Amino acid sequence: MSLSVLIVDDEMLARSRLRTLLGDCKSPAVRVDGEAANATQAIELLRRQRFDVTLLDIHMPGADGLTLAQTLRTLPQAPAVVFVTAHAEYAVNAFELEAVDYLTKPVRLERLQLALQKIERLTQSAKGLEPEMPEEVLIIQERGRTERVPLSEVLYFKAELKYVTVRTAAKSYILDGSLSELEEKYASQFMRIHRNALVDRRAVRALEKHFDADEGEGWAVRLNGLDELLSVSRRQLSAVREAIAAN
Repeated sequence: MSLSVLIVDDEMLARSRLRTLLGDCKSPAVRVDGEAANATQAIELLRRQRFDVTLLDIHMPGADGLTLAQTLRTLPQAPAVVFVTAHAEYAVNAFELEAVDYLTKPVRLERLQLALQKIERLTQSAKGLEPEMPEEVLIIQERGRTERVPLSEVLYFKAELKYVTVRTAAKSYILDGSLSELEEKYASQFMRIHRNALVDRRAVRALEKHFDADEGEGWAVRLNGLDELLSVSRRQLSAVREAIAAN
């Protein structure tokens, strides 16, 4: 999504500078869909189209920015307001009008981005959307090399002596840790199928009869993307059947 922005400032150079800063914003994405030099022009634009955010100066000819912000609160789909002004003394009044932020000129790109990110979170929450979370990764340190492995690519964890094997469709890694810690941390994604193994619930393709040299006849799971079979203990058998049925 991108935020639709209305710039309201009586100074053309100030509007131009804000437009340039908005063009430099990397996150969130923004579109400058309107500019106004006073409150009257701003109200006319707001009656014709919807904006997500208004960047609003305070000192303007006619109705000032505080008066305009008060009017905006009466609109059915009022934009979020960020005051952009050279006067710091109006901050209390601005926040009484439920402004999202109050930026003083000259505006820094970093502060503008923070204000817009706050509005993006509010907009997503209002629409019932969850903000995107950064992808979880495992930090693997192996043979003098550090590698980031996305958790979404991991098919299983298997305890091997003092280490844990981390298996993706493409490669195996060695992780210094315990299976119990991994099970507790990633319980929503991985389930225990044996005392020595956790598998990604979504990767389980089939449950098959299997003969193991150590444990004799039993059951094993086959995972998407792997030919290898993983033994299932009798204790975990019913949980694995339930997981397959739920997939």
